[in-house]
Amino acid sequence: MITFVGKIQKVKNYFSSDFKLGVLGGGQLGKMLLTETQKFDIYTKILDNSLEAPCAQICNEFVVGDLMNYDDVYQFGQTVDVLTFEIELVNIDALEALEKEGKKVYPSSKTLRIIQNKATQKKFYVEHQIPTAAFSSFDNLSGLQAELKNDNIEFPFVWKAAEFGYDGNGVKIIRSINDIESLPNVECIAEKLIPFKNELAVIVARNSNGEVKTYPVVEMEFHPEANQVEYVICPARIPQEIAKKANEVALKVASKIKHIGLLAVELFQTENDEIIVNEVAPRTHNSGHYSIEASYTSQFEQHLRTVLNLPLGDTSSKVAGVMVNLVGEEGYSGDVVYESIEEILKIDGVTPHIYGKKQTRPFRKMGHVTIVNPDMEEARRIAEVVKRTIRVISK
Repeated sequence: MITFVGKIQKVKNYFSSDFKLGVLGGGQLGKMLLTETQKFDIYTKILDNSLEAPCAQICNEFVVGDLMNYDDVYQFGQTVDVLTFEIELVNIDALEALEKEGKKVYPSSKTLRIIQNKATQKKFYVEHQIPTAAFSSFDNLSGLQAELKNDNIEFPFVWKAAEFGYDGNGVKIIRSINDIESLPNVECIAEKLIPFKNELAVIVARNSNGEVKTYPVVEMEFHPEANQVEYVICPARIPQEIAKKANEVALKVASKIKHIGLLAVELFQTENDEIIVNEVAPRTHNSGHYSIEASYTSQFEQHLRTVLNLPLGDTSSKVAGVMVNLVGEEGYSGDVVYESIEEILKIDGVTPHIYGKKQTRPFRKMGHVTIVNPDMEEARRIAEVVKRTIRVISK
């Protein structure tokens, strides 16, 4: 970052210096970010509630604390120069207090207030004419049940918990009144079920100087039961005009939020080829993991560039890429074993990433594998082989 004082140029030295970057969350996204902070020799301090977190043994400094606790987040923030996060479930009031004292927090507490609650997020889209599925919001399950009793909501619809959902948790397709019985009594939204051709995503990068770049539109294939991404395909196998629409919608979302950092915008391509927003994440994202091997600038390096207000890197791809999520097999819980990992290592263009979680359970994200190949269809074929070969089980 360069600022000008008269004719004197003042340079902020982030590299091999006493500058401290603080990260809220020590999970796999933080672990992959640490690869980039270590590359640039940027001192990085992590706050997480578990000493077993993937970041714990490899960051410069690790602090145990509750990400939702005001005092833990506030006190941690006071010890670093710039604060960012790898999970949005953090105490926003603490971030806001730090910002008022002049601490740089990216993305901002204002951005997080919009995004952290799905009802607030959806209302923001409506207020700013951003296309999204029709919805109703409720303070609790009783409110939803009353609307169903009055026939004001049609089956099927998508139920979403307003807060604390992740990796497919907190989302359920409701096809009949019987499906309501197992839902928790929490704030929620009921969203119209949209028939769609493709689930897409665009990652938008923006720094404080207002420089903006987008990564290519990716295509996501989901597990039908767990509602988790199984494959991310870059570039998406869609017409150029659809990719252009997706890019424009993603840029509009980032602009209206006034986002600084990375913003992953998840989208639906409807049967009528309209592009609507599903939801967003204000951080590095599963849909950008392919970029580590396939892009000129990985999403993790780009995140650093955005929050430190450095020039943004090239977001274009060097080669076609497919990402395969590695999740815990059904029926297995306990000490993790990656069965047949040696077999996939024999395949050219295949790179596994193991997140460092010692315990597996059904559908828990344990790692991912990137497949790169000059031919997209060949990359997708190899991805299928990888998916069939490696298994995440327990001892």
